[in-house]
Amino acid sequence: MYQAIVFLPLLGFLVAGIFGRFIGARPSEIVTTALLVVSAALSWVAFFDVALGEGPEVFRVQVATWMVSGGLSVDWAFRIDTLTVVMLVVVNTVSALVHLYSIGYMHEDPSRPRFFAYLSLFTFAMLMLVTSDNLVQMFFGWEGVGLASYLLIGFWYQKPSANAAAMKAFVVNRVGDFGFALGIFAVFFLFGSVQFEEIFAAIPAYAETGEGPVLLGLSSEGAITLAALLLFMGAMGKSAQFLLHTWLPDAMEGPTPVSALIHAATMVTAGVFLVARMSPLFEFAPTALTVVTYVGALTAFFAATVGLVQNDIKRVIAYSTCSQLGYMFVALGIGAYGAGIFHLFTHAFFKALLFLGAGSVIHALHHEQDLRNMGGLRRHIPFTAAMMAIGTLALTGFPFTAGYYSKDAIIEAAYASPTTAGDVAFVATVIAALFTSFYSWRLFFLAFEGAPRWAGHGDATHAAHGHDDHEGVAHGAHDQDLEPAHAAAHEHADHGHGHGHGHGHGHAPHESPLVMTIPLGVLAVGALLAGMLFKESFVGHDWHHFWEGAIYTREGNTIMEDFHHVPAWVVWSPFVMMVLGFLGAFWMYIRDKAAPARLAGRHPVIYRFLLNKWYIDELYDMLFVQPSKRLGRFLWRTGDGRVIDGLGPDGVSARVLDATSWVVRLQTGYVYHYAFVMMIGVAALVTWYLVTGAR
Repeated sequence: MYQAIVFLPLLGFLVAGIFGRFIGARPSEIVTTALLVVSAALSWVAFFDVALGEGPEVFRVQVATWMVSGGLSVDWAFRIDTLTVVMLVVVNTVSALVHLYSIGYMHEDPSRPRFFAYLSLFTFAMLMLVTSDNLVQMFFGWEGVGLASYLLIGFWYQKPSANAAAMKAFVVNRVGDFGFALGIFAVFFLFGSVQFEEIFAAIPAYAETGEGPVLLGLSSEGAITLAALLLFMGAMGKSAQFLLHTWLPDAMEGPTPVSALIHAATMVTAGVFLVARMSPLFEFAPTALTVVTYVGALTAFFAATVGLVQNDIKRVIAYSTCSQLGYMFVALGIGAYGAGIFHLFTHAFFKALLFLGAGSVIHALHHEQDLRNMGGLRRHIPFTAAMMAIGTLALTGFPFTAGYYSKDAIIEAAYASPTTAGDVAFVATVIAALFTSFYSWRLFFLAFEGAPRWAGHGDATHAAHGHDDHEGVAHGAHDQDLEPAHAAAHEHADHGHGHGHGHGHGHAPHESPLVMTIPLGVLAVGALLAGMLFKESFVGHDWHHFWEGAIYTREGNTIMEDFHHVPAWVVWSPFVMMVLGFLGAFWMYIRDKAAPARLAGRHPVIYRFLLNKWYIDELYDMLFVQPSKRLGRFLWRTGDGRVIDGLGPDGVSARVLDATSWVVRLQTGYVYHYAFVMMIGVAALVTWYLVTGAR
């Protein structure tokens, strides 16, 4: 069964990738989607068997021996435990729904077989990662996910912006992957194995006795901390944590189903999975856990602030993803691994719902993505509006939705943590909850409520840009910082294959076809019920039985029990923040629509700072990109052109040409010139004999 779960998506990739051009687009879609649906169904069977049933807690499925080199032995095997089957359910369920949704969303694209092949390849790489039995196999899946994301983000390679976004994702992830690779080397050096079972068994003895290899002269705790931090560096890249997050918003250049797949359930959760899987290592590295907590708290706060002012519907949701990943790392950092994975589980449903719902909006508006060109859509696409409302409620933590149980558990656990990092994380996550509610409802109100601002809806549409272009258009000082609504929509337009539909279309927005709305409905059920159904298993008092063998907590780590006993005001704080955020968005985007522009005008520095995403991209451009370009140009023109080529092949050939040009001048063709030269030669010989006395 487990071989089928992992290899069916690979089969779909091979069929669509190799034979897609022969069998056509529709068979490619049907084959890849059907195989993913089967894989998803089997994943749920595995989940109920391993996590909720009486099956073995941890077992291993051997596929093949991969490589043996000296003391390094690497098998291709699956480690099946609760953590694995949770990830299988998340990855395959969302991927199957994205495949189904893409049949409708991509129906006009001429390269559908390639698209579905990439989707299936991405899913297979992610399954390789989450089922890995050792660090090398995990790295193989890790890099596979990176490759597939590059192909998917740059799927419309005719668009320069898509190519740039794909390259950016690839390069930024390489930074994290370098740390991950060094972490694997460190772990192998310390414990002599890359197999999880052997590593986990060796960690306690090494940490307590300190007997074993010495890494860079560090103590045992220092060596474990260094290895953990290097592994976390890899997690920061994949899960878009602060400083390595810059690729995530740009990845919106890919088709919307790609956004849902990458940012909801798969690629960005790989880092969270890595830290949870390596919990036996992190539990013996308290300094590393503190770093994880601070980075997660900063990411949750940072991304929430940036999301407040973005105008592209997909970018708002992308920053929301970034923020929610910060929550997950806060949970991991304070030792509440179960709460972190619980939020990963619930987040997959409502974030995929929001992305696919956004795709339905974009589809309805003929590929318009700018929130300032939307409005009044609830009357035209009521089902999509209802689904987006459910996703927004779950994201903001409305009582009894999925996000309510998982996000609140993290906030309560942060408060219950006895560390300073936990206190900081509690404040950051509560403030982020306020911002999350505000920008989520801002998105909903701008898109679905108020007067229509989409093109073709009369003259009032264009008047919107004079007064209803929320945030800053009324103040000329900010115009250079805003993406002009029309230009931005086309610059970032989803569907780069040009259908001839522009802003000037006269068609009213239309509801998406059934093949796109069914996945929305299924995800909405998950967004409403996933928290309620599984909270006792993931984070309830019986969490030990559920997670047995999958995650490790040291003796003395009682955070999973402690957070159930926090004061009532802590329990209510996320709800209060959610209500305040909703009221703020309602006031500014329904009641007093001039308020955002007034506020932006009063605080232009803060507004510009947030709109430009804390200027992190500009900082990187100044510190890394431009110096790299200058260095490359210097090495190319001076180092290679002038020095290497100038002194090497070009220089030698030039001197040969110089010499031959002088020799050529001796060949004049006149006999008396040659006679004269012969006379000089005879005179020189006679002189030489006379001077040297040679006989």
